[in-house]
Amino acid sequence: MAENEKKVVKTESKPAKPKKEKKKGRVKEAWKGFKSEVKKIVWPSGKQVLKNTLVVLVILVVCAVVIGLLDYAFAGGFNALVGLFSPNK
Repeated sequence: MAENEKKVVKTESKPAKPKKEKKKGRVKEAWKGFKSEVKKIVWPSGKQVLKNTLVVLVILVVCAVVIGLLDYAFAGGFNALVGLFSPNK
């Protein structure tokens, strides 16, 4: 009777796993993507580059002058304060 009560276990086959891509293909794909993205870049004209360069240089000079003037003023003010409190008059 024990033989009649045995359960029949059905074994289901697992679906086959998809094969992994080769690593060599990844590098080629990445390179192709890189090249296509570089082609989409819109480069500025030479005139625009020159204009932007001049703007940067002018701002640089103005900032240098302002910082120099502030340094000169603070140094003069500091020396004046030190002169007020120094014992050698």
